[in-house]
Amino acid sequence: MFKFVDELLDRFSMYRLLLYYLIGLVLVAVGLSAAGVLHMSAIDIAGSAIYLTVICWIINQIFARFLKLPVNSDSTYITALILALIITPNFSQDGFLFLSAAASLAIASKYLITYKKRHIFNPAGIAIVLTALGPQQSASWWIGTSVMMPFVLAGGLLLVRRIRRGAMVSSFLGTALLATVISAAVRHVGIASTLHQTIFSSSLLFLAFVMFTEPLTSPSTRKHQVWYGVLTGLLFPPQIHLGSFYSTPERALSVGNIFAFIVNPKVKLMPALTRKEKITQDSMDFVFAPDQKFAYEPGQYMDFTLPHRQIDSRGQRRYFTLASSPTEDNIRIGVKFYQKNGSSFKKAMLAMDKQTPVIAANLGGDFTLPRDASRKLVFIAGGIGITPFRSMLKYLLDKDEKRDATLLYGAATTKDIAYADIFSEAHKRLGTKVRYVLSSTEKLPDARFRAGRITPELLKGEVADLHNSLFYISGPHAMVVDVEHSLRQLGVSRTHIKTDFFSGYS
Repeated sequence: MFKFVDELLDRFSMYRLLLYYLIGLVLVAVGLSAAGVLHMSAIDIAGSAIYLTVICWIINQIFARFLKLPVNSDSTYITALILALIITPNFSQDGFLFLSAAASLAIASKYLITYKKRHIFNPAGIAIVLTALGPQQSASWWIGTSVMMPFVLAGGLLLVRRIRRGAMVSSFLGTALLATVISAAVRHVGIASTLHQTIFSSSLLFLAFVMFTEPLTSPSTRKHQVWYGVLTGLLFPPQIHLGSFYSTPERALSVGNIFAFIVNPKVKLMPALTRKEKITQDSMDFVFAPDQKFAYEPGQYMDFTLPHRQIDSRGQRRYFTLASSPTEDNIRIGVKFYQKNGSSFKKAMLAMDKQTPVIAANLGGDFTLPRDASRKLVFIAGGIGITPFRSMLKYLLDKDEKRDATLLYGAATTKDIAYADIFSEAHKRLGTKVRYVLSSTEKLPDARFRAGRITPELLKGEVADLHNSLFYISGPHAMVVDVEHSLRQLGVSRTHIKTDFFSGYS
């Protein structure tokens, strides 16, 4: 069941899935209003969504052209629909002004409230904070009603599974509900009724699934994500206040965004493509020259935006692990291509030249080397999931840092093996044990090769110290799940396993 769901979700980028989710919520709201279940005008809901989308698009075009930056259309539409779902439709003169101000401030915040080309606040959230402080018009969060709650919850759970930030969302929801219970107890009001109201008829779930999870304004490492959830959750109850300044969902989120800004790497690049290199029969390396120096750890990822025409369901943004090492002057990413049914993003990548505008941002990830250099390491890769290990081993080579490491690399054939030169050098200079595991029936070239798949038996035979090693698994979702299951069967502690999924290659 979960495998089917994951395969279905992986057909969409996170941003495109979020866009479809928001469109679905607007359509559901329109339908429920037309049926008389939701006490709002269906025409007003649809009209508000359309109006906000148009205003956001126009403002975004103006800023993008004036600042000569690539246009991210998905992000613009997402912001507009979020505003449509939290601001009560109102087409009076004041209503039009509020909608226009909120849309304009939301888009402007992406370009003006920034640091090193990276926006700090969730656009819709900070727009409502500003309109409440200025014109004193605020969001009603009308999406937080009992009739909309099942739809918010169902789509939100799918979205969180797609982006794999369950711990972050859970820490927020758990802390917010606990803070709500404590607040109710202090005020001597009914705890059960307060919890029911918070879960079924408040902004909690929509905030948690949609705005709280925005990658660019939330922390990029697991530890900080949990603290981000705790901080935002503590500020969520409306009874929280400083003097006469009471908390609201958007204010709580904005404080959380400030925390994320403080702990996140401050990186947003516009790298220039320098060359493309074929690394296997169906994979290529794209090598970029960054427009500024930046620091990262081997194994981390970045979010790449590639504007192009006729964008499909996979969108124009994609996360890639950096195959390059921090010791290198360039940025390198490895990409697998398919001959049939390739995404519009991948087709645009193939057509790239040195003038193609690209944005790389949201540096993060915990799939990194341990600080303790004495830890025994086992790198297990499948397909293009080899990229973080190229980064790690290249880094260790350039630093001349020997570590007790084993690499198990699963591939279909010898023609599907990438970065063999790096791994050979790591074996010679650092003593890294390298084993290639081929699923084809071709003759094995030498003693470095094994036939079949990465099974429990193979793991027992190739890893000398199973219970004291730190395992890194990177590759397609099914492969990562299978290998992790094999390790657990062999008695390896869950705390000794780190995973990195490479989904949605099409």
